Amino acid sequence: MADTADPPTASPPQQPPHNKNETWGTAHPDGETHASANTVHQRLRANSSIMQLKKILVANRGEIPIRIFRTAHELSLQTVAVFSYEDRLSMHRQKADEAYVIGKKGQYTPVQAYLAGDEIIKIAKEHDCSLIHPGYGFLSENYEFAKKVEEAGLIWVGPSPDTINALGDKVSARKLAMKCDVPCVPGTPGPVAKFEEVKSFTDEHGFPIIIKAAFGGGGRGMRVVWKQEELKDNFERATSEAKSAFGNGTVFVERFLYRPKHIEVQLLGDNHGNVVHLYERDCSVQRRHQKVVELAPAKDLPQETRDKILNDAVKLAKSVNYRNAGTAEFLVDQENRYYFIEINPRIQVEHTITEEITGIDIVAAQIQIAAGASLQQLGLTQDRISTRGFAIQCRITTEDPSQAFKPDTGKIEVYRSAGGNGVRLDGGNGFAGAIITPHYDSMLVKCTCHGSTYEIARRKMLRALVEFRIRGVKTNIPFLASLLTHPTFIDSECWTTFIDDTPELFTLIGSQNRAQKLLAYLGDLAVNGSQIKGQIGESKFQGDILMPTLLDPQTDKPLDVSTPCKTGWRNILVSEGPAAFAKAIRKNKGCLIMDTTWRDAHQSLLATRMRTVDLCNIALHTSHALSNAFALENWGGATFDVAMRFLYEDPWDRLRKMRKLVPNIPFQMLLRGANGVAYSSLPDNAIYHFCDQAKKNGMDIFRVFDALNDVEQLEVGVKAVLKAGGVCEGTNPKKKYNLEYYLNLADKIVKMGVHIIAIKDMAGVLKPRAATLLVGHIREKYPDLPIHVHTHDSAGTGVASMVACAQAGADAVDAATDSMSGMTSQPSIGAIMASLEGGDLDPGLDAHNLRQIDHYWAQVRLLYSPFEAGLTGPDPEVYEHEIPGGQLTNLLFQAAQQGLGSQWAQTKKAYEQANDLLGDIVKVTPTSKVVGDLAQFMVSNNLTYQDTIDKADQLDFPSSVLEFFEGLMGQPYGGFPEPLRTKALRGRRKMDKRPGLYLEPMDFDGIRTKLKEQFGGCSETDVSSYAMYPKVFEDYKKFTQKFGDLSVLPTKYFLNRPQIGEEFNVELEKGKVLILKLLAVGPLSEQTGQREVFYEMNGEVRQVTVDDSKAAVENKSRPKADVGDSSQVGAPMSGVVVEVRVKDGTEVSKGDPIAVLSAMKMEMVISAPHSGKIGSLGVKEGDSVDGQDLVCKIVK
Repeated sequence: MADTADPPTASPPQQPPHNKNETWGTAHPDGETHASANTVHQRLRANSSIMQLKKILVANRGEIPIRIFRTAHELSLQTVAVFSYEDRLSMHRQKADEAYVIGKKGQYTPVQAYLAGDEIIKIAKEHDCSLIHPGYGFLSENYEFAKKVEEAGLIWVGPSPDTINALGDKVSARKLAMKCDVPCVPGTPGPVAKFEEVKSFTDEHGFPIIIKAAFGGGGRGMRVVWKQEELKDNFERATSEAKSAFGNGTVFVERFLYRPKHIEVQLLGDNHGNVVHLYERDCSVQRRHQKVVELAPAKDLPQETRDKILNDAVKLAKSVNYRNAGTAEFLVDQENRYYFIEINPRIQVEHTITEEITGIDIVAAQIQIAAGASLQQLGLTQDRISTRGFAIQCRITTEDPSQAFKPDTGKIEVYRSAGGNGVRLDGGNGFAGAIITPHYDSMLVKCTCHGSTYEIARRKMLRALVEFRIRGVKTNIPFLASLLTHPTFIDSECWTTFIDDTPELFTLIGSQNRAQKLLAYLGDLAVNGSQIKGQIGESKFQGDILMPTLLDPQTDKPLDVSTPCKTGWRNILVSEGPAAFAKAIRKNKGCLIMDTTWRDAHQSLLATRMRTVDLCNIALHTSHALSNAFALENWGGATFDVAMRFLYEDPWDRLRKMRKLVPNIPFQMLLRGANGVAYSSLPDNAIYHFCDQAKKNGMDIFRVFDALNDVEQLEVGVKAVLKAGGVCEGTNPKKKYNLEYYLNLADKIVKMGVHIIAIKDMAGVLKPRAATLLVGHIREKYPDLPIHVHTHDSAGTGVASMVACAQAGADAVDAATDSMSGMTSQPSIGAIMASLEGGDLDPGLDAHNLRQIDHYWAQVRLLYSPFEAGLTGPDPEVYEHEIPGGQLTNLLFQAAQQGLGSQWAQTKKAYEQANDLLGDIVKVTPTSKVVGDLAQFMVSNNLTYQDTIDKADQLDFPSSVLEFFEGLMGQPYGGFPEPLRTKALRGRRKMDKRPGLYLEPMDFDGIRTKLKEQFGGCSETDVSSYAMYPKVFEDYKKFTQKFGDLSVLPTKYFLNRPQIGEEFNVELEKGKVLILKLLAVGPLSEQTGQREVFYEMNGEVRQVTVDDSKAAVENKSRPKADVGDSSQVGAPMSGVVVEVRVKDGTEVSKGDPIAVLSAMKMEMVISAPHSGKIGSLGVKEGDSVDGQDLVCKIVK
């Protein structure tokens, strides 16, 4: 077994003989005992009885030299390290008194340097070293090196060269064991080099067998073969691997034992034929024959078996006059029969656990024995050696268990180790700033824990693993935690292939690495500024937001808002169900208010960019101030995808948090019928699944609508809500159709079984007189059905219209807090309250507390000022262009993003024309988006109304327009416009029925499997998010894998660069707060285009490396497509290339997709205008392009 790891801190060294006349070697007692000693080493050396040995060189790297140096210093020795050029920054070089590079730069490979025995001996001689300790691995079992060391007049800290030669060869060791009557596994009598010899053995002894390298260990050159067909290939691979690793490809073969334990015995021998054991270790937990976790002593080994193994180990060592430290290794089968494997003539990685249970410093014993001490002089007689408790060692490595333990490389950004009672660490290159290279073994540190019982040691180890914080490279700590908590490990019943046989060990719960991921985002923010789409500049207000003080209306004393209010309309819904809730609402005399501030208000004014933290900060106050509200509109619609797409938040997490803080007020969401919250129809089962999850996670009222008033589409959503147990509010979107049309539509909606009927005036075109007429007729026809009205205040008539609705019989109307109301938002809640106050229609809310809540929102709106659309007042022009309030702000943003900001007037006019081209459709999401996309497309390409019709069969329309024409959004009232539809589709399918009838059911099991494989796990809400927006969800998950959960970050620091020296707090979870301060932003590296950013986190300096986007972006202007040259294909608008579907030389036919372009939420396919071969392809994925930039040429 080759050893690869880091040992622990040394125990106190064995004391030299108490009799001052007892010395060893060639002692010179008067050597350096003068009183004028002026260094620590000289003072220590003055009291040392081996002071004539001044220096020890350790011919190794990593943790084992550090381990040896510590003990050497305790023994008054000066220490010398050797290192390869690639290891020049390693820790072992710094821990030694002196350090010397092996050879010249480039003379040796990183590994060959530590195998350059002659060079190492030369260094030892040149610098007056007395001893050489080989550690483990590298030259530790090379008898020629040991021989040369002794021939050079140096002391070799290890067994004699002859012993190494005899035992290093496993076949020779096996012969020795048989000679000493120690049981061995049946195997070949000697090393074999030919396949025929192996075949002869299997013919006699059968399978399974194990092939092992004869001159090495560590799992290299080792193969288990189960059947004849696998034999030849495994033999060839084993011999090839052995030759590569050890320079000798011979192997030996033996029977393979099923699920054995690996037990090894620690031995010490002196120069006088004395040998003792330091008891055994259980090293059964291995991966590919390399030890992972070790235990001492073996927990459940029968005493009789233990005694036999210990005695046989000592007998073997004595038979070869074994000197110094070594390990005899055995396998123990299921019947507790044991078999000798080999003797390792060196110190082992796992010697630390033996030191912990015996109190003996094995390295100190090694050095002193090498200097001539006997075991008796060291007090190491068998009768004085005993064990106390149990010790476990874990090897912490930079390997990724989820990727078959693939070694990870890179820079350690954070390194915080464990400690405390019973925890010992032996580290090498584990420190912040260390560069982990691919040249060497992946071990960072060995963690050894000691306890009075096995269970105490196990729990101590778990605690220690949790304490580690290692960032920048992946580690095996999650796997070790999984291993230590497995029942088989808890019972100490592991066997040598336990890891390979137990796939559930790889169900890992890794460290979230939240702090470092958060710093990565903050570092990027400090260097590049906010990358949130649509943000212009920084917040106007960046101070601390003042929280309001609410008063008890009865006593005028401050209300306690530390806990949620318990009274509200939701209590009826929870206790009695949707029908009883609707009945109670209808019975209520006043006109209730639904507050839209939490969804539609910020969607309409601030491009839907409101973050969860700012909603939750006011949630407890809201539960009290609006306890008599009909509902809070707070979810669904555009907030769903924007949360993931631009805010990097989980919309479901938002819903759950809000529900916990506001248990008393019903929540309402927007459901787009058969689209769910997507922009086109989905399979019916996706809608049912979504509604079920929404209800389970806290949603109450579902406002269901269809953008085209397609009753069949609407019915899918209604049925899904009713099945989920939610309150169903069937919606009648308001548009310029006649009264008869709306009343007929209301009849159809009521027949579906809805609990409430809603009038949804998306564009704000419902005037007071029309409101009275429509609501009055519905109230007359359905006296028992609650009516709920929604509008936008785009034209400035919203308050008057809502008052008219209330007076005509509406049970609830929508409004927004004053500072978030008006224009494209909803009318002012304060104004509606004042208009209805004191009469029968009084909403029953306290005006003072509403104003206090509004003070909060006034500050928050300034925090989100970078997303303001710049609207300054009402726009009665809405009666002409009919742009929905919620869309108008987003349309302004999109226009700016595409360079159309100066053409806003043309865009509004084009919106009217686009609506007419599409058949004067109902404009509600997603059909409003179709009209908006077509309008911007027309402006970008200078298309008139007639141009669009005439050139339809040549134009690459936005994807949303094509989806509308296909019928993916349902059937418009009056049918599709022809011939525009046919010309635009160019042979694509046409759906003349509800789209869900054409779509295959969503494969939820397949989605679950995909997400688990891709992201390590998934919840049912993840499945639903993916079903709605597959790519948006994947991008969101990838972003959070890189930057973590940013929903905990205060909005000020989400949108704005922190100031140098500014201290701020981030609460990761209850009771876990990061105190952060930006210290500095480093200079730009011209080689990498990166900057180092330095933060102080909880008083500790953290460093992150950030790509400077300004340095990385190449400012090159792209050639423009010549509109007169049909071979040139230009970008139809400004945007980002998200997909390229061709390459130079690709043959395409007319209409074939070339690339996909995206701008904000609008996507369009760039297709081939004619057949030919692609040439001069000038774009790739991720490229930004302007309108008419040359994409490629198509040669006919």
